[in-house]
Amino acid sequence: MDATQNVTLQGLLSGQQALPRPLYGRARSLPNQVIAYRHSHPWVQLSYALHGVVEVETDRGRFIAPPQRAIWVPAHIEHKVRCTADTRVRSLYVDPAVVPWGAAHCRVLVVDTLLRELIRRFSQLPVFYDEASSEGRLAGVLLDQLESAPEADLMLPFPQDARLKKICSHLQEDPCSRIALRQWSSRLSVSEKTLSRLFVQQTGLSFRLWRQRLRLLSALPLLERGDRVTDVALACGYDSLSAFIAAFRQQFGATPGEFFADVIDDQAATT
Repeated sequence: MDATQNVTLQGLLSGQQALPRPLYGRARSLPNQVIAYRHSHPWVQLSYALHGVVEVETDRGRFIAPPQRAIWVPAHIEHKVRCTADTRVRSLYVDPAVVPWGAAHCRVLVVDTLLRELIRRFSQLPVFYDEASSEGRLAGVLLDQLESAPEADLMLPFPQDARLKKICSHLQEDPCSRIALRQWSSRLSVSEKTLSRLFVQQTGLSFRLWRQRLRLLSALPLLERGDRVTDVALACGYDSLSAFIAAFRQQFGATPGEFFADVIDDQAATT
């Protein structure tokens, strides 16, 4: 990293309100990529993991991106970021003015081969690349591909009700917890019917489906690092491997082996 690049990075970290270019990418992510406390910034951030799993948490929910996925964080949205060990990230920072089509909420995007290579190439450009040259045209193509990238259903919605928050907080700390909703009803002095209704109203999911999604999303970092599928199934609260694989296929449209085989092939092609 040259002196100009270092000054630019330091300026961004110290609260600079403008990016050096409308689209700015770095192979070495800014340190706020792994800030585990709530923060926001005046630009859009796209975090893409070449290896490992990136997770962003907002008031709205948890967004999880294994390889071949990226998380779009709009400007001024307070969020926390966590990464698994040895995560390798490529980050893009975007002036909101050049992405009027951008969603106003966090989302997970599918990164196909073309978009992946565009992100990798763009992150190697100089900080002050020539916007009137092929480098500027590359930025335009990259923005076009981001606009058309499909959204992946890798988000766990959060409720706002204080009682549901207690339930969800417990389950996130212990995804394999088997405490039933009727037991929570007794603990929280509220009817099971009320809790069930609130879950659907505030998350769009029943209690059972919310817990299942939590378990499956919690399985992704374990599977990505190479843990045995049987061990992951047990760690995430499933009694049998077949039940876990069936639930995984229903949620992600592929078995764990199929889902991560594509990731392995993709990574092998870029090494």
